[in-house]
Amino acid sequence: MKKQKLRLIAISLSHYCEKVRWAMDYLNIDYIEENHAPPFHRQYTSRHGGTTVPVLVMEDRALTDSHDILQYLDSISEVLKLYPENPQLRDRVEVLEKLFDQKLGVATRTWDYYYAIQKPLLVAIAWGIKAPLIEKIKTIFSFPKIPKLLQQFYKITPETKDAALKDIQEVFATINNELDSDKQYLVGDCLSAADITFAALASLILRPPNHPVYSSNLSKLSPERASVIKELRSTPAGKLVMRLYKQHRI
Repeated sequence: MKKQKLRLIAISLSHYCEKVRWAMDYLNIDYIEENHAPPFHRQYTSRHGGTTVPVLVMEDRALTDSHDILQYLDSISEVLKLYPENPQLRDRVEVLEKLFDQKLGVATRTWDYYYAIQKPLLVAIAWGIKAPLIEKIKTIFSFPKIPKLLQQFYKITPETKDAALKDIQEVFATINNELDSDKQYLVGDCLSAADITFAALASLILRPPNHPVYSSNLSKLSPERASVIKELRSTPAGKLVMRLYKQHRI
């Protein structure tokens, strides 16, 4: 009997989905990506016990957390690994991954949505990338409701935007302090779950070239938004993200 391919239920724009997508591509794992537009993704994720994306569907079960998904992918990969065998290094990778998942990813989403909802039609179009046609159409027709929904769901305000930027800067400062001129990766001497998680979740604000969805062109962004992006790109942490996308996300 032919083994069923892994199925990734995703929102194309989601930086947490990019984390899982990148890990699967890096490990050369065969999978099918099934993209949906918000809020229609919930009727698919809920079938597998999830409320949001990513959800990885297997033959006998599903995983609904990006960390759990990466650990599973690591366990089935025969050559490349996402987590070091050395216990101390593995612990460090998991500590960093948790920091990025719980602080950086949340903050970059809040900061990005603050600016994005000022142009709700563009948000609606972006949500529909790679989604079924009917979802694209429904999302575009409902675009006037998007700002209010996002403001309520994610508590998007000027104050939460500023707090989110502070969180982003704090995480970047942590990474800046860990990097030196010779260090190529966050932990050990090869790409790990820490690198992929940091780069993927930071990509929402840095917009690196080679990202499969985001545009790296800053010319259409507001001066305030573009200035923050340029400043973060120039830091050691930002340069790490840009280099990781250039070298490992082709």
